[in-house]
Amino acid sequence: MQRILLKLSGEALAGDKKTGFDEETVRGVAMQVKQLVDDGIQVGIVIGGGNFWRGRSSENIDRTKADQIGMLATIMNCIYVSEIFRSVGMMTNILTPFECGSFTKLFSKDRANKYFERNMVVFFAGGTGHPYFSTDTGVVLRAIEVDADVILLAKAVDGVYDADPRTDPNAKKYDEVTIQEVIDKNLQVVDMTASILARDNKMPMWVFGLNEENSIVNTVKGNFNGTKVTV
Repeated sequence: MQRILLKLSGEALAGDKKTGFDEETVRGVAMQVKQLVDDGIQVGIVIGGGNFWRGRSSENIDRTKADQIGMLATIMNCIYVSEIFRSVGMMTNILTPFECGSFTKLFSKDRANKYFERNMVVFFAGGTGHPYFSTDTGVVLRAIEVDADVILLAKAVDGVYDADPRTDPNAKKYDEVTIQEVIDKNLQVVDMTASILARDNKMPMWVFGLNEENSIVNTVKGNFNGTKVTV
């Protein structure tokens, strides 16, 4: 495994606080990613956290504007998390699908590859740059564009279940499931648009619990305790 794209859910990064980002949780993630980078693995990152606004509408704000606010929220989240990464000794850069002045760089595959070759952690912020597409679609799109080997989905839940394990004590966890099963059974690993994009481009996804000890490193090293979504 040479290049991974790590999706960090805003919910998981909140830690025990359950809201916002918990700095110790983010620092723990940073230390794990640093270990991977030191071992020669190239790491791209997408961060959620824009869902409060994404898809919201009212009499005073339409869906397009709400989605744009959600995209901006992911950029703020990436700036914050990338600074924590820098504080533990990593080089980072943030790429967005639209201009943000001096805050970020405009995404291109060539630019991303250049940063990877310099051992930088590359943050892909701002989703796809278009309304009506979620961060899920953004992470699958970027993984395909930069030829990632796998998408790692670090969530608050430790895998894919046939029901919500937080509300259903009888929920069954899958060790492995195909992306077509995810689509057919509406298992909501990622949203439907992202699922179809992953299926059509044969992009595997591994789902695991972020807050399990050393979960990112263990997943990459083969000590995997989540669900593999295969193609």
